[in-house]
Parts: sequence; C-alpha cells; structure tokens
Amino acid sequence: MTRQTHRVSNTDADLQQRLLDTVRALRHELHPDSDDSEVQLDAALERELGFDSLSRAELLARLEREFHIGLSEQQLASAETPRDLLRAVTRAAPQLAQKRERSPPAAAPANRPEARAAPHEATTLTGVLDWHVQTQPERVQLYLYDEDADPQPISYQALRDGALAIAAGLLAHGVKPGQTVAIMLPTGRDYLGCFFGILYAGAIPVPIYPPARPSQLEEHLQRHAGILANAAAVLLITMSEARSLARLLKSRVQTLDTIVTPDDLHREPATLLPPITSQDIAFIQYTSGSTDQPKGVVLRHADLLANIRAMGHAIRADSTDVFVSWLPLYHDMGLIGAWLGSLYYAMTLILMSPLTFLSRPQRWLWAVHHHRGTISAGPNFAYELCLSRIPDEALAGLDLGSLRLLFSGAEPVSPQTVRRFNQRFGHYGLHPTTLAPVYGLAEAAVGLAFPPLGRGPLIDRIERDIFMQQHRAQPAAGDDAKALEYVACGQPLPGYELRVVDDSSRELPERQQGRLQFRGPSATSGYYRNPEATRALFDDTWLETGDLAYIAGGDVYLTSRIKDVIIRGGRNIYPYETEHAIGELEGVRKGCVAIFGSVDPESGTERLVVMAETRLTDSAARADLQTRIRHTSHDLLGMPPDNVVLAPPRTILKTSSGKIRRPATRELYEQGRIGDKPRPVWWQIARLISASLLPETRRIGRSLRQLMYAAYGQLLFWLLAPVIWTLVVILPRESWRWAVMRRGARLLLRLAGVPLQVHGTERLAGDGARVIVANHASYLDGIVLVATLDRPFSFIAKRELQSQWLAGLFLKRIGTRFVERFDKQKGMLDARRIAELAGRGRSLLFFPEGTLRRMPGLMAFHMGAFAAAAQADIPVLPITLRGTRSILRGDTWFPRHGAVSVLIGEPIAPDGSDWAAAVRLRDTARNRILKQLGEPDLAGELS
Repeated sequence: MTRQTHRVSNTDADLQQRLLDTVRALRHELHPDSDDSEVQLDAALERELGFDSLSRAELLARLEREFHIGLSEQQLASAETPRDLLRAVTRAAPQLAQKRERSPPAAAPANRPEARAAPHEATTLTGVLDWHVQTQPERVQLYLYDEDADPQPISYQALRDGALAIAAGLLAHGVKPGQTVAIMLPTGRDYLGCFFGILYAGAIPVPIYPPARPSQLEEHLQRHAGILANAAAVLLITMSEARSLARLLKSRVQTLDTIVTPDDLHREPATLLPPITSQDIAFIQYTSGSTDQPKGVVLRHADLLANIRAMGHAIRADSTDVFVSWLPLYHDMGLIGAWLGSLYYAMTLILMSPLTFLSRPQRWLWAVHHHRGTISAGPNFAYELCLSRIPDEALAGLDLGSLRLLFSGAEPVSPQTVRRFNQRFGHYGLHPTTLAPVYGLAEAAVGLAFPPLGRGPLIDRIERDIFMQQHRAQPAAGDDAKALEYVACGQPLPGYELRVVDDSSRELPERQQGRLQFRGPSATSGYYRNPEATRALFDDTWLETGDLAYIAGGDVYLTSRIKDVIIRGGRNIYPYETEHAIGELEGVRKGCVAIFGSVDPESGTERLVVMAETRLTDSAARADLQTRIRHTSHDLLGMPPDNVVLAPPRTILKTSSGKIRRPATRELYEQGRIGDKPRPVWWQIARLISASLLPETRRIGRSLRQLMYAAYGQLLFWLLAPVIWTLVVILPRESWRWAVMRRGARLLLRLAGVPLQVHGTERLAGDGARVIVANHASYLDGIVLVATLDRPFSFIAKRELQSQWLAGLFLKRIGTRFVERFDKQKGMLDARRIAELAGRGRSLLFFPEGTLRRMPGLMAFHMGAFAAAAQADIPVLPITLRGTRSILRGDTWFPRHGAVSVLIGEPIAPDGSDWAAAVRLRDTARNRILKQLGEPDLAGELS
C-alpha cells in the first residue's frame, strides 16, 4: 500500500509525463507511422490521436495498471483529451481496480425461478408484455447495471407502467399511429420505456445509436440526418444536450417537428390507445455506418415474434434461463436477441451498457458468475477483448460453468479466436461445447442459423488453391499448412431455408461457394421508403444476404461479403463516401483512395485501413496529410482508421473502367508490397489482363460445363426413359421388368458419370421379406435404390400417383402399393393391407419422411413402415443415401455432377407386434440413418 500511495502522490510533472508516455506507447502500437510529437495534453483523443472506443478502453486499462487506481466508465466516456485523463488520474483514490469485480451484487437473484409458460398466442410485442403483466406482473424482467451501483430490478409491471406514461406523452405531442419516432438514448430504463411507449402509441420506433460523448452530439446528429430523413421521423427522443440543435436538425429533416427527452414525455397513462395488429411495423432497423442511401429494414410484429419463437425453439429457451448482455439496444442482436427474446420467454435478463463491457470486459464474465447466467452473446471482437484485456488475476475464482450457450455473431467469426477463448476460459468452467457461432442479419429480424445444441464450434479446413481458383471447399489434409479455415455458423432455424447460388441464381451443390440467399417466416418485406434497394434484395421468393458462403453437412460457412462493406466492432462501414471526401484533400490523388478491412493475424479482428496515393515526399507534409485523413475518416465514419497508408502513385489497383479493386488492393497491403518499384507498362498490362480475365474465364468455363452437363443428363434420361417405360409395361414377368429397370438405372448412372459406391451389400443376402427404409433427398433416390438392390420390392407411394397415367401405369407394373394420406379411415385400411403383403413375403420400400426438401437434414419418420414390420414380424433394413441431393435437388430439374454412396445398415428385428415395438423400430432405424448421413436432425420440424 505504501508503494501505491507513493505512486499517486508524485509531482504533477511526473504524473503528466507518465500519462503521456502511456498514451504515446499505445498510439504507436495502433499507428506505427504516427508522429509522437502530436501527443500533447490538449490533443483530441479521437480526432487527432486516432483512439476509437476500443482503444480508449485499452488506454483506460493501462492507466489503471500504471497508477494502481480505478477509473469509472463515465470518465472513459467523457474524457476528450489526455488532460481530462490526467485530472481523472489525479482525483482517483488509490485502489485495486479489480477488487470490486468479485463482490456479489446485493440485488442478484438468489434462486432461479421455476419454468413458466410463454405467450405463444400473442400476436404483437405489446401483447407479449400485456400477457406477462396479466400473469406475473411483479416478476423481474431484467436487472439493470449502472456503474458500480447494485443492479436495478425492473418488473414487467414497472416496464409497462413506464411505457404507458411515455405513450401518453407521445400522443399529447400529436404523434399519430404509423408515424416514426427515433430513439437516440444509451442503454437504460429510459430506452426500455421509450421503445415500448412508442409501440403502445401506435407509432414505429427507429433506434439510432447514441454518441459516445456529449461533445460529439452535433457531428453525430448531422451524420444521422440522412437516416432521420429517410425514416420521415416526426419526433426524436434523446438527451437534453440535443435541444440546442433542434433548429439544425429541422432544417435537414423536414418531417421532424419535436426533439424531446424522456422526462418531457411522462404523463398520466392514456385510457384509450390505438389498436395494434401483427402486420403493423414493430420497428425499423437501419444498418449502421455512413451511407448516402440509408437502408431501413422493415420488421413487423409477426416477423419479430416468428424469429424469436424459432430461436427459442432451437435453443430450448424457457423462463429458467438467465441471459447476461452488454449488447447495445440499438442493434438487432441486443434489442431482439437479448432483450425482446428474454422478455418473451420470461428469462431473467442481466443488462449492462456497452461502455461497462468496453471499460472492463471482466465485468461481463463476472456477471455471468454472480447471476449463474445460462446464455450470453457477443461479436468476435468481444471475445478477443476478453483474451487481450483481462489479466489472470482478475479471474481468480471465476466460474463460467452455468453457461450453456455463448453466441458469437454479428461479425466474422475467427477460428483462432474460438480456439483461444475455449482454451483459456476452459480453466474457468467454460464447457468446450458452449461457444456457438451463429449467423443472422437484420433482413431476417436477427437469427437465421444456429448450431445444434451441445455440438460446439466446428472449423472446416479446406484446400486454399482449389478454393481460390474453383470456389470449391475441398477438405484439406491434416498437415496442410496452407489450408484455409472457416467456422461453421449453424444450420437454418426451424421454418427457414438457406441456399447458395451461382451468378445465374441456380443452386450450387454442397461445398461450392456462391451467393447466400434465405427465406423464412420473418423475412422483411423490404427497406423503408427505398424501392430500388428493395428490388435488389429479392430474387423471386429468396432474399439476398450480401454474403458469399458454402454449405457442408447442413452448416453454412461464410467466406466473405459480396460488396465492400466493412464490419468493425459490430458496425457496417461503407467506404464510398469517405473515399471521395479523402480524395478531395490537398495532397491526395483524386480517385486514388481505397478503404478496406484487413484481418489482424494475431487478434483475428478486422482493422480499418485507409490507403491514399500521394506525391508528397516531405515527412512533415506526409504526417500532416495523415492527420487530415484521420480527421476526415472520423467525421464521416464516426471512428478513426486503424492505419493510414500513404502510397506512391499507381499503387491502388483498379478495373479497366476505373473502379477501385479493394480486395486486390487489400492483398497488396497484406503482402507488404506497398511502395514497390513500378513494373514496366507491358508487365502491368499483362498482369491486369491476367488478373481480370483469368477468373472470368474460369467462371464462364464453369458455367458452360454445368450447362452442358445438365443438358447431357436431361438427354440421357429422356433417351432411356421411354425405352425402359415401354419394356416395363409390356414385359409379362415381374423378374424381367425388374431386370430391365435395374440395368437401365445402372446404365443411366454410368453414362452420366455418377460414381455409385455401395457399402454393406452382404446385408442384402438371404431369403425372406424386409421392410426397407431410406432417407429421401432427391428424385434420384428411387433410381439409385433400383440400381443397388438385387431383388424386387414394392415401393410404397402416395395414392395421388395412382391416377397419373404415365407414372401410375409404370408404378403399378413394378408392384407399387399406394396409400391414402388424407383420409384417415382409408389410410388405416391401406396400412393393414401393406402389413398383410409383408406377411406374405413381399419386401417393401418406404421413404418414411413422406416427402423431400431441398435443404440438408433428416425429417421426422412416419410410422407406416415400422407398424407394418412389427405386425408382420419382419426386419427393417435401414439404408442411407448420400450425394443425391447435390446432384438433383427437389425443386429443380437442373442436374449437377456428383457422386453417390449407399450405406446398407444391419437389419433390425422387431421385439414385439404392438405400437410400442413399432416406435422402437422407428427410433432405432432413424438414429442409424442419421448417424451415417452427417446432416442435421430435423425431427422437431413439421414434415
């Protein structure tokens, strides 16, 4: 303690020098080419020194370690210059900054409540809150953390009372149903009440992220005037400091009538509120970042509830869960995933501000410990921050064993981060299957793909050269040091579909990279007042995600973004406007600026890089230009770049039409080739031609090969099908008919170049009837089974096919039995006849899923096959088909080249003739097929 007292009682000059040295050291790490002389007491931390919110949090931590003090989150938020930090250090009492992290909060719930029902009949968000108030008004919905104070409990009743008071104020200000109201507030009680207050008033909330510091309010509002104008906001709820800017904003946003604070809105609750329906807009989610054409995703009440229910079903959420979140409420992951999802399922939500996490990431983990949190979430940078910013001594006694799900989403997931986080925090009780990379986007509300519960992260290693040239994700050898790695981001939520398509919107087979599209119950209807962007969003019934990806084993692997949007700290950054503005600066070659994201190989996070061409050679002039570029970037993007690179002329690569080739320029930067001596003109031309034509030639070649193969496959089928159909119809003996079919099926596969591998043929030996069951992935399945099985059997098919002349006649001639699907009484009679047929020694073939779907996964099995086997006392033979879906999906007649494997399992003998025995047969057969299939288990979805 004596040493600490000595440290904080040194002279002001010593304190000042040590503080500036700390600032300089960190700035040099962030910006190696910066001028140390710029670090002065009154230099702006963000605009002049380039410290964004994350680097400011790192600076705060270093100052705490240097001076053995504890600084508050408010000091982090309000400090504008090193002088502000010096005052904070001087005033701070000597204490160990981590000491308070391990004392349990007084208001933490002692015991987890019993599981309760959820409002599954509710059709609106307000209906959800009303349901909880009616059934459990005093139940705590969330605990709100504020600095070091004990967490503040907010019940369902208190939440609605506050919302109704805000709604009354909005109505008093003349807000009408269907109008938009913007919220620009930090995480807190006011935000919660205002969001639901706007809904109760019949209006539409438009969340906008607040400025990090009050002094940034003016430039922040100017930057977001475009969003307010596009939303046609009539009222803005924000902090009191914004009132002085009302005139400025009203001149930019003609619809904006009023700027108010939450206190201005509180009234006695209104007795009559506007009606709200499931098809009303619940809120508009604007993509963050700077863009000339704001895109506000329209999300209706029905969309949100559909997505919340799908996510809850996937993770088996209920009221015994405890969700710990620091995610901002202006972002869909924090607003919908954390708050509204917790509210729906009556989870206890532990809510802290993003600033709390940024200033001391360990508080997030200790909140999990104290409250025995079961679910939490964060983007990749949050996990990196925990790895880099939390010292071991701050974790003594930490227990993360209560967590069952720790989502990682909202930005690219780094394989290195996943491994390192699991390795380090496994020592603190974190189970290796808890971390769950997920995928979602605002256009789907929030969630789109989650991994199976309990599986843990899945990392795919693929051949680099094959992927770069052919866009095919071929698994790499274990010792391949050049292999690319991608993290599986989950499988589609129940009711949702994903597909990967080529440039012609034709679906690609597994492990082929293309454009990722989705559809599902919460898909947005479009962008608010932006018909052009809405048209670009849709491809028939599918929506574009803007991502490139491939699918393998039912999981989606994201590889890159189609456009040049940069995701940093959970925000989308659009480079075009800023590139233009920097190009206007004196000393910069106009049109020769590139902004891109580059992954830091050590941390796995994406860094923001600005590269500008200049002819300046004087060091002072170059340093001044770098400072001006940082200022411009900060003004337009709301954050400083991580690196400003001044490059010689003709460094930045362009297309023949003059467009910036950002990926190629990024590659140049990452290879350290900036400033290399220019090559001869002929060499540059040859390189440009090679770089631009070779990929296009390959793409065209792939498309032509696919078209030619598809045409060849169709030709083969239509040449063989009439011959085989005719022979089957006219031949008098069943054995002859099956011989023709079998040879025709094998000939078709062989001529189509489809390798057929059959495993377990010895299990077909022997006499006696079997009930054969197989998964159903494609219309090719029947052909493959005919080519594989060495004896006649009876297909069991839906009765509708019996009335079709061509198909019905053919199926009757090969012994197909038809069953009624819709008339229960007739269906029971058909089932008895089939059981009798099996008892007479006839083998039967069922596709017990009853139908097929284009997405990978094994659906629930119907009972017919297993009831017949149990009643006839004959074994079930499970067969697994792999590869047929990639060749020919259920919703297309465009075949693609591929291979097929057939895995014949051990026969399963029934252990009785009753219903229970049939259920056991079904479950055993399905589990064996699922284990061999390697696709998702979709038993919980409706077939």
